[in-house]
Amino acid sequence: MTGNIQSYIPRKLESDLQFSIQNFPVTGLLGPRQCGKSTVALEILKNLTDTVFLDLERPGDFRKLEEAELFFDNNLEKLVCIDEVQLGNNLFPIMRVSVDKYRKPGRLLILGSGSQELIRKSSETLAGRISYLELSPFTIDELIANDDKFTNEISSIWWRGGFPDSILANSSRISQQWRENFIKTFLERDIPQFGFRISAMRMHRFWTMLAHYHGALFNASKISQSLGVKYTSVQHYVDILEQTFMLRVLRPLIVNTRKRLIKSPKVYIRDSGILHTLLEIGDLNSLMGHPVAGASWEGFCIEQIVNILPKWRAGFYRTSSGEEIDLVLEKGLQRLTFEIKLSTSPTLSKGYPETIKLLNPEKSWLVAPIKDSWKLRNGTTVISITELIKELEEFK
Repeated sequence: MTGNIQSYIPRKLESDLQFSIQNFPVTGLLGPRQCGKSTVALEILKNLTDTVFLDLERPGDFRKLEEAELFFDNNLEKLVCIDEVQLGNNLFPIMRVSVDKYRKPGRLLILGSGSQELIRKSSETLAGRISYLELSPFTIDELIANDDKFTNEISSIWWRGGFPDSILANSSRISQQWRENFIKTFLERDIPQFGFRISAMRMHRFWTMLAHYHGALFNASKISQSLGVKYTSVQHYVDILEQTFMLRVLRPLIVNTRKRLIKSPKVYIRDSGILHTLLEIGDLNSLMGHPVAGASWEGFCIEQIVNILPKWRAGFYRTSSGEEIDLVLEKGLQRLTFEIKLSTSPTLSKGYPETIKLLNPEKSWLVAPIKDSWKLRNGTTVISITELIKELEEFK
């Protein structure tokens, strides 16, 4: 797989971003570092008049906000976009005052590499003034919509992950090197910028340990013993990775049943390429022979599904006797279920029909790396991830 990192690939979020700018005083575009937030913002700003773009990682732009109140007063009629806003925590009270002074849609567009909760903790809240949107790394449907060749490159997308500089790199070696550099920078620079005091070495060890737990039930006590740290420290490390979009914590579904349900969450490294780099898996062939391959495929598919239906609540179902559904999405009274298998001839457990009957989903799928779909007796559709993405459009 090769790509041209200079060309712009449209993102699904663009229409939502434009709507937010047109209807809210402040729009917050959040997501992990290097996922394309600045690129999307600049593409939107290109079609607007009277805009100002500041990147707080640039010393010159940062200095422009030394007298922030005066700066905002001088740009009342313009849309001001501030990139890496978490670097200017002291700006939030001033932004709030400025927005309240001249309340109209499209005053501010702020880009941040931390979650809504993380930014709120370190800043004055803009509640009632701001609309938050989350941008993920590239998803399969975004890549295919840009170039149909990606339809036949699902394994490469899975291997490289969705970060633009990784998936569009001109060689696997460059892609791998970019991911190694990303991990190093994230640990040594990004985490401290959010005010977290933890050594890069310890967090790298913890992150790698979670990579080995990818797709498994999370046992904080066991990990704390292995790391030689307190249980509360492990929970804190999980919070850091979750709030910086590196980790997905999938919580168990609670349903009325006489069966004993598992209460521990499952953890997934959100980007499959970062997962493979943390585990030092050198290429796609090595991945296919690695014990984590099945769990990696599961996490990869879960990210695609959740990003298609972000307004649905995601969880999983598992009993103490081992009956399990990998992913359950809920929205109001609607429920969708997904089993995920890395097999061209996937099979389901004996208890699956009973579980489906209990959960009573509107629709159920078994996702596998296959070409043609088919239905099972219980109504479950065996389907590829690309075909599933098309079917999920009706549930948006």
